[in-house]
Amino acid sequence: MATLCFQSPSKPIFKFHSKTKPFTKVSIFKPRASVQSQGLVIATEPEPVFTSVKTFAPATVANLGPGFDFLGCAVDGLGDHVTLHVDPSVRNGDISISEITGTTTKLSFDPHRNCAGIAAMATMKMLGIKSVGLSLALHKGLPLGSGLGSSAASAAAAAVAVNELFGRKLGNDELVLAGLESEAKVSGFHADNIAPAIMGGFVLIRSYEPLDLKPLRFPLEKDLFFVLVTPEFEAPTKKMRAALAKEIPMADHVWNSSQAAALVAAVLEGDVASLGKALSSDKVVEPKRAPLIPGMEAVKKAALEAGAFGCTISGAGPTAVAVIDTAEKGYEIGEKMVEAFLRFGDLKSIASVKKLDKIGARLIKSM
Repeated sequence: MATLCFQSPSKPIFKFHSKTKPFTKVSIFKPRASVQSQGLVIATEPEPVFTSVKTFAPATVANLGPGFDFLGCAVDGLGDHVTLHVDPSVRNGDISISEITGTTTKLSFDPHRNCAGIAAMATMKMLGIKSVGLSLALHKGLPLGSGLGSSAASAAAAAVAVNELFGRKLGNDELVLAGLESEAKVSGFHADNIAPAIMGGFVLIRSYEPLDLKPLRFPLEKDLFFVLVTPEFEAPTKKMRAALAKEIPMADHVWNSSQAAALVAAVLEGDVASLGKALSSDKVVEPKRAPLIPGMEAVKKAALEAGAFGCTISGAGPTAVAVIDTAEKGYEIGEKMVEAFLRFGDLKSIASVKKLDKIGARLIKSM
């Protein structure tokens, strides 16, 4: 029998074992990829084309059930804002965080310890910015530890802000790499939040070394709605990742692989019912995390009984995400999910119904 040891998502190493083993396991390790080794540095330092910019980056749903660390999508209407301007009082080549507002005041003003600051500095390094100093203001629209890509939204908005301020010299891959520097320090080296936050839509991360991102185009003529229910409960990403098994049975690996493939096909075909079915079918991650979120299993059951095509944990949680093809039905499903969180988890929660964000992080104002 064989064990798959994943040192890199694209480079499995096979080890063969005796046939006396009761079942074959898959060992899962953190992808070994170097952000610095893939980074781009602009040869000539660009000059600012604006004195100030304001950007927005959307919330994201990572994993999408069976796509742990390699599938994610952006959702419309929720996210973070960054305002960035040239500041003569800041030392050349540096960045200062001047203000943090919104859903939390717990974040550090030290740019080396703040996800927006880390991503901004990484982008400045790629651009070779040494002659001007920058000041950054962050407005959090997303709560911390919500499972909606809070850290990625801040990082994406900051990276895009720096890039826009200096004339949009970097492409999506470079901006994702800048965001990954932030994610690696804050929540772990995974791109299933930062990639869709920057690129919009659905994104498949085919590999990390080299970074290979595949946008998955959901048909324009099809309707897709996400029912997002966030309880008053914080689920830190690092804690939720620590709960995962180090090894899994080969049968579960095969099952999850087939469901992830089915989900990709459903996205490309615009088949929301099949998308929901695959979304609900994770046998590797959700079974370990759901018991850590009070009421989650009952919430999923309530969503499906109310007519949702599928339901799972958004990212590391605690937000539950269900999918449906009409907004009206989505609100009905959301009400049942809120009731289930309160009844079975003793948690108050808020439901919202959102569309797919097909744009990703963007410039919304410049001066």
